[in-house]
Amino acid sequence: MLKKLFNRKRSDTPVIDCNIIPQHVAIIMDGNGRWAKRRGMPRSMGHRAGADVLKEIVMAADEIGIRALTVYGFSTENWKRPEQEVSLLMSLIKEYLNNNVKYMHEHNVRIRFIGFIGGLSENLQKIIQDAELLTQNNTGLTLQLAINYGGRDEIVRTIRDIVKSVADGVITMDKITEEYVSSQLFTKEFSDVDLLIRPSSDFRISNFLLWQLAYAEFWFTDLHWPDFTKETLLEAVAAYQKRERRFGGLCDEE
Repeated sequence: MLKKLFNRKRSDTPVIDCNIIPQHVAIIMDGNGRWAKRRGMPRSMGHRAGADVLKEIVMAADEIGIRALTVYGFSTENWKRPEQEVSLLMSLIKEYLNNNVKYMHEHNVRIRFIGFIGGLSENLQKIIQDAELLTQNNTGLTLQLAINYGGRDEIVRTIRDIVKSVADGVITMDKITEEYVSSQLFTKEFSDVDLLIRPSSDFRISNFLLWQLAYAEFWFTDLHWPDFTKETLLEAVAAYQKRERRFGGLCDEE
């Protein structure tokens, strides 16, 4: 499968180097509503189409060797949307998990959830718990679904936990390093993002993975998320492979 993805001759499929694959990719799945509006459809149809795309992209990411894919499913700010739309989004999340967790498990995908899961309905919490439990020993791609997630909220919760650990004598102040903070975030083992992808012509990070994006490469596309394809993912990875990542240092010729 890898050879097919790397070497296909179709002009619309970029050729990528299998030795320079971003290990952690994050995607802001934006533009569902705008996609539907352009087609004269209700916003709900856009959200449903976007959910369908995610399955294909997860499989494509796994095929090319990406180790972790973190996607923005529902933010802490999304609660401000009309109640009907929020209800629809929650129903779609449940539907997506009920329809796809078994498939993901059969393809060795591990599913994790990041965000304040305790703020969701008990029914959805149970579905989330079951999905994580079923796939916890899988060794393929880790899919991290950000549900009821906000970057600032994550940092505040992490600070509170660290302060409590110091007050309880679990750790001392000198143990608080960047590495320790990273290990206490929702993302834990996959805290540093290599590549952030944002569809739909927006150029902001929308309170997503604020700590984790410190040295990520950003890639934007005019495509709305429901139009995103395996080839789009390869295009983003190909662009990433042309970047020079210095992490604050200088390249050799400088």
